[in-house]
Amino acid sequence: MTPHTCAMIAASAYTYISGQKVAGMHDHASGRDLQIAAEARGTQLQGYDGDRGVQFGGAIPELYDAGDKTYVSMEISGDKARGHDRKSGTSYSALVSNGRVQVYDYASDTWFTFDVQVA
Repeated sequence: MTPHTCAMIAASAYTYISGQKVAGMHDHASGRDLQIAAEARGTQLQGYDGDRGVQFGGAIPELYDAGDKTYVSMEISGDKARGHDRKSGTSYSALVSNGRVQVYDYASDTWFTFDVQVA
């Protein structure tokens, strides 16, 4: 799974689970602040990845990444999300807790951590 897909998943999971708007995130793996925003209303999500200049969103269980022209599935259960990145064929899980999202990429057996800035 690409780093930008992982960030999109983290922003989407956070806004769905917390009900708060995402105004930016810090990626611990790269040490970078990411220009990414997301907002959910019911099952509908709108997001923008400013680093790539592309929109993402849709409705659960399928979110569309306009930059990669592909879908990512997402199911929410409590403070967790799980799904599948259709481009890479990778499954993932995500945990939202205290302004932070941890995404686990099953293909690479790696955790990615993001701190979320809310709007």
